[in-house]
Amino acid sequence: MKLFITGIGVVSAIGNDVTESLSSLLNDKHGIKWSEDHNMMLGQVSLTNDELVSKLELTGQKISRTVLLGLVAAKEAWGNNKIDDSIKTGIISSTSVGGLDISEYYFKKYKQDQKADYSKFMVQENGKTTEEIAEILGIKGYINTLSTACSSGANAILLGARLIRSGRLDRVLVGGIDPIAEHNLKGFSALNIVDNELCKPFDLNRKGLNLGEGAGFLLIESEKSIERSKNAILCELSGWNNASDNYHQTASSPDGKGATLTMENALKVSNLSAEEISYVNVHGTGTINNDESEAQALKNVFTNKVPPFSSTKTFTGHTLAASGAIEAVFSVLTITEQFMPNNLRFEQESAQSGLIPLQQMKHTEVKHVISNSFGFGGNCSSLIFSKID
Repeated sequence: MKLFITGIGVVSAIGNDVTESLSSLLNDKHGIKWSEDHNMMLGQVSLTNDELVSKLELTGQKISRTVLLGLVAAKEAWGNNKIDDSIKTGIISSTSVGGLDISEYYFKKYKQDQKADYSKFMVQENGKTTEEIAEILGIKGYINTLSTACSSGANAILLGARLIRSGRLDRVLVGGIDPIAEHNLKGFSALNIVDNELCKPFDLNRKGLNLGEGAGFLLIESEKSIERSKNAILCELSGWNNASDNYHQTASSPDGKGATLTMENALKVSNLSAEEISYVNVHGTGTINNDESEAQALKNVFTNKVPPFSSTKTFTGHTLAASGAIEAVFSVLTITEQFMPNNLRFEQESAQSGLIPLQQMKHTEVKHVISNSFGFGGNCSSLIFSKID
């Protein structure tokens, strides 16, 4: 059974929709800036919560930024689709922050001896964010939420693919969302992996990552679903896999075991050889450990013929649970628009890895793309998107 991508939606520091994001990728326009409020480099969405509420035409109770960002991307990916009882439809979202921003908002009020509505703390439950998005879109058939750290968005896509393959669903809206939350900023800072300058993935002198926020969603459909929806096909989701290197709570294994396994197994699912991959959207956080581990995995899988690769986190920052979904959207765009985005700010190769990412945006033929996402605890996922001949 073949699976197809028929809708994409995204919001991040480089754009509030797909069109703006594509323009930024094509023109090397990143969205990472110094935040005086948080005292670090961040890739923040340009819209405030009030502006998001207005854009979405929402009213009523206070809604978490997670739901607001997710709705922007989910609505764009969902498009003009309607609920059809003959098409089994589901939604799978992912987040690590959940409604934590609401909890932080009311905790600050509590510290200032202001009135706090403690019932709002229930939105910290990650699953509630997906339920709110599903309710607004009218999706009731299957609702699920994943949280596997920075591989979450990719794993939502992976689970959606498996549910369609198994016959449980005919189409599924899948994605990932994470807003900026003080709890996460402090947590990553405590790990000493945050760069106070603009991140430089795979560069010899890289110092760490820049954090970001955003959401990405994709609509996956089976052939049966497309016969009913009549949606245009953007590309095929041809391969996927999840593997664990079981090495460390936060660090990737030096030999790239988990990343190697997931890329190799995704290739098996797609029935493609390593030589057929046109481009790799790497996880590429800019930390010392991640980039060396991923570089080793690329060499393990592709030997002496590593295809062109780049990290789009140089544009958006690391959007945590949203990153796999946002970068999946970008991977789809590389196929529909036939280009490969730049790995911004790369200057000097690491002697240990010996790999050089793309140093400029390139218009070229793109047939098959691997998108990598790796989470804490060694949770590694790879997706393969393919051009329709």
